[in-house]
Amino acid sequence: MKKKVLILSGGISKERLISLDTGLQVANELKKNGYKVKISEPNNNLQKNIKNFKPGIIFNALHGQFGEDGYIQSLLDRYKIPYTHSGVLASAIAMDKEISKKIFLKNKINTPKYFTYSYDIKNADLIKKIKKKLKFPVVVKPLNEGSSVNVYICNEKNIFRILYSIKQYKKVMIEEFIGGREIQVAIMGNKKLGAIELKPKRKFYDYKAKYNSSAKTEHIIPVDLPKNKLNQVLSMSLKAHKLIGCKGVTRSDFKFENGKFYLLEINTQPGMTKLSLVPEIAAFKGISFIKLIEWILKDATTKK
Repeated sequence: MKKKVLILSGGISKERLISLDTGLQVANELKKNGYKVKISEPNNNLQKNIKNFKPGIIFNALHGQFGEDGYIQSLLDRYKIPYTHSGVLASAIAMDKEISKKIFLKNKINTPKYFTYSYDIKNADLIKKIKKKLKFPVVVKPLNEGSSVNVYICNEKNIFRILYSIKQYKKVMIEEFIGGREIQVAIMGNKKLGAIELKPKRKFYDYKAKYNSSAKTEHIIPVDLPKNKLNQVLSMSLKAHKLIGCKGVTRSDFKFENGKFYLLEINTQPGMTKLSLVPEIAAFKGISFIKLIEWILKDATTKK
């Protein structure tokens, strides 16, 4: 018997539009395959929608803050209805770049060097600190955003303009810039699903490169890596997935330079749009979009 699926999408994060697209595409695919589906925003009507629709399962298609950081998961736990992807703790850890990096480093997973900045030291002192601990250019990013929202590559001339343009975050990460190749790895439960390489026409795989087809990012699959190197990055991704306690599908972002992989972050709720990478990797492995969605739904019924 086909289950009734409530899809959460939209939300209040800067990734709202991507979430709406993910939710719509998942809903269309499920409807085509005989599921009863309702799309809901995570707003004051959520409780009413759950009560009236009586879903057997919730597909969490939210991205970014509130939807991917443990907050909505803590609310959903109260309803005692299975929901997709990771639970409260894993979601919160993965979304916090500082905490997740500490876990990577403690467990010998290579990641770019970094420090956090709270707008609490003089500009000249910050420059000295960067030159001592890192070197220009550096990457500036919020601690708890996804989809490369407000991520910038900065040099000594523009760093303070960038930092003060995102001062609403109060605390940001300043990270070593790693050049080289962009490799993304998908994990499906305890399975190393596969990898894909991206060649963005822009400076790096930023928000526009991810979601704007006019950015013309080249997707390369299979990835041209020696077998031992491919196995290495797949294993690093699975290790990170397990360490953080993730469930369902995750996608880890890596840079590959001078023979070394650097894990940038792990995404607990990868997009499911026409330009999304996990469905593309799955398709290459012979897993259709509906089979991927159905696996995610089935996985959600096992204990988090």
